[in-house]
Amino acid sequence: MAQILDLDFKRIQFTPDLMPADIIGTDVIEEDRTTGRRVLNFIKGPIFANIILADEINRTPPKTQAALLEAMQEHKVTAGGKTYTLEEPFFVLATQNPIELEGTYPLPEAQLDRFMFNVVMDYLPEDQEVEVVSSTTSSFIPELECVITGREITEFQKVVRKVPLAEEVARYAVRLVSASRPNSDNSPDFVKSWVSWGAGLRASQYLILGAKARAIMEGRYNVSIKDIKALALPVLRHRVLTNFYAESEKVTSVDIIDKLVDAVPEPKSGLR
Repeated sequence: MAQILDLDFKRIQFTPDLMPADIIGTDVIEEDRTTGRRVLNFIKGPIFANIILADEINRTPPKTQAALLEAMQEHKVTAGGKTYTLEEPFFVLATQNPIELEGTYPLPEAQLDRFMFNVVMDYLPEDQEVEVVSSTTSSFIPELECVITGREITEFQKVVRKVPLAEEVARYAVRLVSASRPNSDNSPDFVKSWVSWGAGLRASQYLILGAKARAIMEGRYNVSIKDIKALALPVLRHRVLTNFYAESEKVTSVDIIDKLVDAVPEPKSGLR
């Protein structure tokens, strides 16, 4: 993907002994051979790229996972008292091992909240798996061509933010997120029974932003209720934390989100 978008790509293999400096970078003392003077030079880490793949991110302790917090939220990193701005566009993907495997650490809630979507990848259908196996075990090497540049992607991102948004749709998204919080006045009884912590403000922001992008991809120039509903699961799945009662009844966050979508009333403006 980075090659066809003409972007810089870095892959970070997360391991139990990985340190924050291995991701962000570190100051190194270097000596000028002509003057003999020693100075601190910052050696940039792999976070300085356009597309970052944090592979098996839950194999490293939370302290190292937190090295991504500032980068993902502010698109900046701070090291040695200095702040460095990351080049746009900046995009982080991460993979996780199933949490029940040995040698894994659950991601802190603050880290999870920085990810816009949580997409669950299951096994492929038989026909698709046959196609993957056949193509990856042959001698065929695809030739990739650049189709767009990073600067053009940045302009597209600006266009997405200009998509019109009706107040009724925005209120629906906010009410959907608010209903996931057990301490909210408008949360359903099943949320108060099964949820220990609901989604925050970022969930509302990402619902709207993702819905705007989805509308454009489908050739529409306004956000509809169906866009919000389509993105409710990937946006909220990792932000709704279940409690002991939900676990004892084998209720997952997916079940709760499905019930939320049915429980929160839609606006009557016809923006469907």
